[in-house]
Amino acid sequence: MAQHNHLGEWGEELAKRYLQQQGYVIIDSDWKSGHRDIDIVAMDGDEVVLVEVKTRSNDHFSEPLDAVNYRKMMNLRRAFNHYIKYHRVNNAVRFDIIGIIGSPEEGTPRIEHFKDVPVI
Repeated sequence: MAQHNHLGEWGEELAKRYLQQQGYVIIDSDWKSGHRDIDIVAMDGDEVVLVEVKTRSNDHFSEPLDAVNYRKMMNLRRAFNHYIKYHRVNNAVRFDIIGIIGSPEEGTPRIEHFKDVPVI
């Protein structure tokens, strides 16, 4: 497995644990719609939260949030719409981004949780 795939999987597992510690209930992860995916689907009370996780080993070149550009947002929007229709979601829905900087080999990673990010 490529190093970046290993880092991404580690970041998603870390993000799930973080959300659970915050009281979220994980209802799905790595949900696929064609070549698009949603990293985590969780419940925050009665609200469905669709979560994109971006993991970087360091922030020397860019922050994890920088990787969610216009094109990525358009793909996420399509995946979100498909998920909502496929699962007949009637609850309020929001989009969050979790950025993780660190690696399994290092100490405590930095976790940044951006809530209610507008989907373009």
